Amino acid sequence: MAATLCVKFLPKQGWLPLTQSVRHGSKAVTRHRKPVHILRQKLLAVTEYIPPTRVVPPGAYPSKPREVQEDNGLMLLKKRQLKTLFQEHKMIAVVQNNGSNFEDMMSLKYRLHKHGIRVKFFPNQVTRSFLKDSIYCNMAPLVIGPTVLFVSKEPKVKEMLTALRSSPQMTLLGACIENTLLSVEGAVNYSKMPSMTVVQGQLVSGLSMLTSHTASMLQRHPAHLSALLQQYVKQQSPDSGAEEAT
Repeated sequence: MAATLCVKFLPKQGWLPLTQSVRHGSKAVTRHRKPVHILRQKLLAVTEYIPPTRVVPPGAYPSKPREVQEDNGLMLLKKRQLKTLFQEHKMIAVVQNNGSNFEDMMSLKYRLHKHGIRVKFFPNQVTRSFLKDSIYCNMAPLVIGPTVLFVSKEPKVKEMLTALRSSPQMTLLGACIENTLLSVEGAVNYSKMPSMTVVQGQLVSGLSMLTSHTASMLQRHPAHLSALLQQYVKQQSPDSGAEEAT
C-alpha cells in the first residue's frame, strides 16, 4: 500500500508540475539623493559667501622682486660665438627643419659647402637671448621650433635657394643679408638681382659709351658743334615751349 502511494504521488522522471512556486526575494533598497527643497535652495543662494572688494588698488604695494636667471658659462660662450658669426658673415638665413634625417642633412651640407655656405646649430634659448639685446632683434620671431642657421661670408642667396629646392624638409623663414632683414619673397627677389661684377661692367660700359660719343662730337667741325649747341639752348628756353604749344 505504501509503495503504491509513493509511486502515485511521486512525480515521474522528466515530468514537470503545471504550476511552480517561485520565491521572490526582497528588493534591494537604493538610496536616491533627494532633491533639495526650494526654500533650502533660496536660503543657500542668499547666504552664499561673496568676498569683499579690494580696497587697496593693485600696484599700490611694491611687487615681489623677480628672480633674474643669470646666464651660465656655456650660454655666454654660445652668445659670443653668435656675435662673432653675425659680425663676420654677410648672410645669415633662418631655416626650419621639418624632420630631416641624418643622410638628407649631410647631403644638404655638402651641396652648401661647395658654395661656401655653412650650417650652424644653436639652441633657441641662446639665439633668442642674443637677438633680444642686439640690433637684430627683429629676427627673434623667426627662431621658433627646430631651426638652423645658414651662414656665408658673401651673399650666396641664389645658391642657397637652389640647394633648398632639393630638400623639401627644410623651409626658409627669413634671412639677414648685409644687415637687412628680408622675408622669403625678399630673398627670392634678391637672388634675381645681377651680381656686383655684372653691375660694375654695365656701369663702365655706359660711362665709356658716353665718353666715346663726346669725343666723336668734339672731333667734328666747329660749325657743326656750334649749331648743335644753339639748338640745345633754343630747346631749353621757355619761349620754345610756348611756340610749340601754339
